[in-house]
Amino acid sequence: MSYAKLAGLQPIYGLYSGFVPIFIYAIFGSSRQISIGPAALTSLLVSNVLGKIVDSSDALYTELAIVLTLMVGILECIMGLLRLGWLIRFISHSVISGFTTASAIVIGLSQAKYFLGYEIDRSSEIVPIIKSIISGADKFSWPPFVMGSIILAILQTMKHLGKSRKHLKFLRAMGPLTAVILGTSSAKIYHPSSITLVGDIPQGLPSFSIPKGFKHAKSLIPTTLVITGVAILESVGIAKALAAKNGYELDSNQELFGLGAANVLGSFFSAYPTTGSFSRSAVNHENGAKTGLAGVITGIVMCCALLFLTPVFEYIPLVDYEEAIFLWRVGKKDFLLWTITAITTLFFGIEIGVLIGVGFSLAFVIHESANPHIAVLGRLPGTTVYRNIQQYPEAYTYNGIVIVRIDSPIYFANTSYIKDRLREYEIVVDKLTRRGPQVGRIYFVVLEMSPVTYIDTGAVQALKELHHEYKSRHIQIAISNPNRNVLLMLSKSGVVELIGKEWYFVRVHDAVQVCLQHVERIKEDHMASGSDSSPEETESSLFKSLLKQRGEDSSVAELESGTNNKPSDLKHSDPLSEPLLFQKS
Repeated sequence: MSYAKLAGLQPIYGLYSGFVPIFIYAIFGSSRQISIGPAALTSLLVSNVLGKIVDSSDALYTELAIVLTLMVGILECIMGLLRLGWLIRFISHSVISGFTTASAIVIGLSQAKYFLGYEIDRSSEIVPIIKSIISGADKFSWPPFVMGSIILAILQTMKHLGKSRKHLKFLRAMGPLTAVILGTSSAKIYHPSSITLVGDIPQGLPSFSIPKGFKHAKSLIPTTLVITGVAILESVGIAKALAAKNGYELDSNQELFGLGAANVLGSFFSAYPTTGSFSRSAVNHENGAKTGLAGVITGIVMCCALLFLTPVFEYIPLVDYEEAIFLWRVGKKDFLLWTITAITTLFFGIEIGVLIGVGFSLAFVIHESANPHIAVLGRLPGTTVYRNIQQYPEAYTYNGIVIVRIDSPIYFANTSYIKDRLREYEIVVDKLTRRGPQVGRIYFVVLEMSPVTYIDTGAVQALKELHHEYKSRHIQIAISNPNRNVLLMLSKSGVVELIGKEWYFVRVHDAVQVCLQHVERIKEDHMASGSDSSPEETESSLFKSLLKQRGEDSSVAELESGTNNKPSDLKHSDPLSEPLLFQKS
């Protein structure tokens, strides 16, 4: 009922929203513990958008809230059927945390009128609310403030005791009920005129009716999108957490469809937008709910309340800084995202706050994708394992060879960044960790591509350009452990033939062994040539000899399996350092 008041609706619509949808979700939903019904954030969003279209006292206001329920439900059903739940993953946890924190502040201030005893302007922005609170201070009333403070103290005390002492954990669930009973009893006995009561509530179940007010549907589309996103994040987030705790798998797309069906059918029984509730779902979990029957029982209790208890409700009085600290300690970028979302939501409203938060979240995703992590690898002493030299300082590299691991898909947006980093790693090397023959420059660049799950034509073109650039400077590329899809793309585009089949390897160590043999050959040839041959001439001669080792064309199946192939003739051939792609016999 409080959520309905927050949404600008009569309290009875809160009861309607907690009745029919919970039965529908029990049939179509996938979570066994989640509790479906009205929630604070969706209620605030409903109030924010509908208040700009029509006054809350107008009958059209209620009609639009019900139409909004239908639109949200249809969108959720479509997303569930088309398996589009993955779209919500682009809204980061920091955005949601910042949004919910700011919304909690707005919600709390908007409900301060029941504590202070005078009306406060309805708004989703913090500045108008604070101005309204200050301007009406001369109307302050003590009775509602005292009662509200006492009830709040009871709630916080019982919550703290239930959380800090295991044998008293039942107090957490009993707190709201205790507060309601005490508040209702006081209002019934003393009849304080300055305290706002819920008032008369219609008795009986909601009747079937077709939603009206579709002529305003176009103006409701943006809010439909925002409410759907928030509702899905709340519901799917808590449902996944509870599923993990209770040891079963949750189908996110079925969850979407279940939420959508609950809203669509609920709209025909006067429900406003519903979603999964964090607090009520937590109560379900803590009290041992194991199946959807828990929701059905809640619905039955709600049915009984609508039929028999609404006269009692007449006398009910209306009444995450920790996350920010955690984000600051763990990740400054996430803290920045949290701050941006919270501030914009507080000062510019919920819709703008969500849009700006999501926009920055997507911008961070794009930035990370366009600037992927790239590591220079070194060999761990006594092993054939190669790891990031920044993470493992004891790892050593080899003279004349740079080993680089690209930790992301390669596509048009990040090819330029990757090429710049490769040039940088070729020039800036840590000579203190290098071993092997003493040579003056880099001859081989080994690309470890096992983390690369995808490449596009832009990446193919970048590899070709990189090959030609290296070729002009007598540097050979070697590629280690590309997956099947990447290898297929490289083969079809001619990159395999261009670089040479013998320069594709199963392991980084295989590639390094072959490259070391050639570095040794360069060293030996240069020493044997004496003063008659310059290092540059030796390098040019070696590079030309490497090009002659390119094999003939081969099918992808042969390239991967190595059937009917033999390794290239290398000096001191090591069976553990054979190329991934062999030449034909």
